[in-house]
Amino acid sequence: MADDCLFCRIVAGELPSTKVHEDDLVLAIRDIAPGSPTHILLMPKRHIASALDLTEADAPLVGRIFAVAADLARSEGIADAGYRLVSNVGGWGGQSVDHLHIHLMGGRAFEWPPG
Repeated sequence: MADDCLFCRIVAGELPSTKVHEDDLVLAIRDIAPGSPTHILLMPKRHIASALDLTEADAPLVGRIFAVAADLARSEGIADAGYRLVSNVGGWGGQSVDHLHIHLMGGRAFEWPPG
């Protein structure tokens, strides 16, 4: 746990969140400022700053995050129409919290390119 990390504090239960999934590896919460009707943040419980810091050893964790995202997309009713998974990296990439997280967004059509 990084003491100054917002998401580490949420994982530790120090800050409130609306949890939609939790297991030994992954926590998923509703975004407090949603950009779509469904907007869930999936994060590893272990502090990893961003996707840039992932290694081959993290493959099981990444697989678990994507499997949870697919399960949540189905349970949220957005799987059939489609949804977006996004991981921002660094300031120019739009990352605002330095803890790896994946945005699961759906419930509306998205345009390309984003931003």
